[in-house]
Amino acid sequence: MSTIRFQAKLTAIGSQTIVKLPKAASNKLRSRGMNQVEGTFDGHAFQAPLEPDGKGSHWFKVSDTILKAARAAVGDRVYISIEPMSLWPEPDMPADLRRALASDPQAGSVWTDITPVARWDWIRWIGSTRKPETRAIRIEKTLSKLRSGKRAACCFNRSQCTDPVMSRNGVLFEEPRSTDRVARFTHPSRKRGMRD
Repeated sequence: MSTIRFQAKLTAIGSQTIVKLPKAASNKLRSRGMNQVEGTFDGHAFQAPLEPDGKGSHWFKVSDTILKAARAAVGDRVYISIEPMSLWPEPDMPADLRRALASDPQAGSVWTDITPVARWDWIRWIGSTRKPETRAIRIEKTLSKLRSGKRAACCFNRSQCTDPVMSRNGVLFEEPRSTDRVARFTHPSRKRGMRD
């Protein structure tokens, strides 16, 4: 696949700086689901998972390291080039899932044998809820399915946004229009105990 090049404006949802891909750039990707990419951000090398926005396009979080290197801030336009990665990096393992897999050798054995793409999908499904009790149920279901030989998560729509801090009903939040809306937007999530 050839390099995908585009310009985008840095936006923010809550305290997180993000890039929303233009639809034309997103349409060149292999999947409407998550994609792992590497490329340049205003000339600085980076890698990132592109999360679906639930509306047919993609977005990604911009790390503070990249923002500092590029001397960029919310509102700036940046030049980005990306290429899909053929070998996906390992996802960060949530502590509760790590403990659960360690306590279940049969499920843990299947987990170590599946692909990184499958591990990303399981972790995305487990993490796509705001409720701790639902998360615990999903971890138990994951272990049960792995024990039964199920290697791929089939329990969610891969083209929806699965970050519960950044989305509702599988759709990425829109950028608030004013400072007042930012305050109303971020404060309720803290009340509900959602992670930053």
